[in-house]
Amino acid sequence: MKRVVKVGNVRMGDGSVSVQSMTTVKTSDAAACVAQILALEEAGCDIARVAVSDEADAYALRAVRERVHIPVVADVHFSAKLAVLAVENGADKLRINPGNIGGEREIALVADCVRAHGVPVRVGANTGSIEKHFLQTYGRSAEALVGSALQNAEILERHGVHDIVLSVKASDVPLTVEAYTMLAARCPYPLHLGVTEAGTAEMGIVKSSIGIGALLLNGIGDTIRVSLSADPVREVYAAHDILRACGRETAYVEVVSCPTCGRCRYDCIGLAERVNARVRTVKKKLKVAVMGCVVNGPGEAKGCDLGIAGGEEYCVIMQKGKENERVRKEDAERVFFERLDALIS
Repeated sequence: MKRVVKVGNVRMGDGSVSVQSMTTVKTSDAAACVAQILALEEAGCDIARVAVSDEADAYALRAVRERVHIPVVADVHFSAKLAVLAVENGADKLRINPGNIGGEREIALVADCVRAHGVPVRVGANTGSIEKHFLQTYGRSAEALVGSALQNAEILERHGVHDIVLSVKASDVPLTVEAYTMLAARCPYPLHLGVTEAGTAEMGIVKSSIGIGALLLNGIGDTIRVSLSADPVREVYAAHDILRACGRETAYVEVVSCPTCGRCRYDCIGLAERVNARVRTVKKKLKVAVMGCVVNGPGEAKGCDLGIAGGEEYCVIMQKGKENERVRKEDAERVFFERLDALIS
């Protein structure tokens, strides 16, 4: 039976899937860090992770935590002392890497601290920092990732820490899926999904969608982070898009639109983009169609709450599958947004 781990007010392992991202500014710059986390909150982020690379970062955690509304995870490498300091300064969760935090003595030190503060730990194994003995035995493989994660979870368990989340990330999508599938079969811990170092926004979203999506569709995963070399807000948007495409999130406005063709006589693509931006964070189950022409427009709109399709001189606006209005093309966008705003308000 899967364990349930609480990170602040967020539960992992209860069947829900939370969305995470990570700040890109120095944590010791508390004002910039807070501003970025608040932007992540607005985008729909459930948990924010921050880097703790020195004592200034660790001490700044308290000021950051006091000014944001979602749990904050301290990401610590190479230093058990910094991990302890981060927890003592208010981190809601600790992320450590088994390949570089130290041996059992250092892990025991961290374990004593998180146990005393009631803080969960994510053991994040990835192909860039697998311990040498696993690399020598298994190479850069799923078996090495899973073995590394489970061994370090076992050490934490021996020292009384049971609120554990695991991840086994690779930049290779098939390897990521293989490792998480293997791990899910071997342990009861909640799993943090992600494709590490996935790349810039375009390719990173593709790789993350395939890897995370494949796992979610097989019932694997409790929290996700889409790793992009881009604005962290884009990570949150992409994560919610993956959840929606996998049927794991239903309270949103689905926008369907056609790719257009030579029959299109108005700015369908631009309108679709503007509609999507308008409804991005709306938590309401609706379906909106932005179609290029009357070939598929009326048929597609039959299953939608609101739709629009273009013609030679006018656009047709449809509600609940029925044609309600014919509007001149120059007025169509304004009228359509009026109907959309009335629907979502």
